[in-house]
Amino acid sequence: MNIIDRIGLRLLLGILIVGVVGAPQVFGNSFSLEESRRILGMVDALVSYEEYDFSGEYTIIDDKPGQGTSRTRTTIFRRDRLNTYTIIVMEPESDKGKGYLRQGDMLWLYDPVPRRFTVTSARDRFQNSNARNSDFTKSTLAEDYRIVGHSTQKLGTYNTDVYELEALTDEVSYPKMKIWIDQDNLVRKSEDYSLSGRHMRTTAVLDYTRIKDRYVPVRIVIQDELRGREVNGQFKNYRTLISVAKPSFQELPDMVFTRAYIERVSN
Repeated sequence: MNIIDRIGLRLLLGILIVGVVGAPQVFGNSFSLEESRRILGMVDALVSYEEYDFSGEYTIIDDKPGQGTSRTRTTIFRRDRLNTYTIIVMEPESDKGKGYLRQGDMLWLYDPVPRRFTVTSARDRFQNSNARNSDFTKSTLAEDYRIVGHSTQKLGTYNTDVYELEALTDEVSYPKMKIWIDQDNLVRKSEDYSLSGRHMRTTAVLDYTRIKDRYVPVRIVIQDELRGREVNGQFKNYRTLISVAKPSFQELPDMVFTRAYIERVSN
């Protein structure tokens, strides 16, 4: 049984392939920047943890049809109020000890073999998966995008508002997006596009868990719309499943968000 079978093919396809659910109801496309920030700010607030430190154990499974699956296990620490995070790779053995440190706009990757930090980019793939380094930080839709289109659509069991977004900055990983927001202001699906409008990536959030007054996405599927392989005469996309265990808002020591900490736990 492969990764997609285990998470439920019907549930996944109902979210990834929204067109089979029903045609959207399209509304006016006129949104002021203020209105965009208000709507997207409500979305950001539920999954950003400015008042808390956050930690969790992330398991990232890549499914490459015809090539098998690979598994990466990490521990992630976030301090959103300072826009910083630390990621420590625990598995596989070949990558054990690698670490990522984000401080503001800077992002470093630590390799324990040469014992060296190198500057990397938020746009880069995380451990060659379909996830990007930027996927592990707080949500900043209200800062990065404005709404240029709106419709409603049934997405599986959810009634959703569908917003088309265009970037306000060139610092984002994708200049255009579409997001499906449920009635609780939680993102259930997103699609990422290039500047020319080419569909690059689809993300489905299958489950959230609530901690205090915030939500943590704990089961996510990311589908690469460009990469894949033909298997038995059918093209199958590369997919990544991210699952989160032991999410916590327990306060963390300042030391966790330093190069010294990464060097200490990685060697």
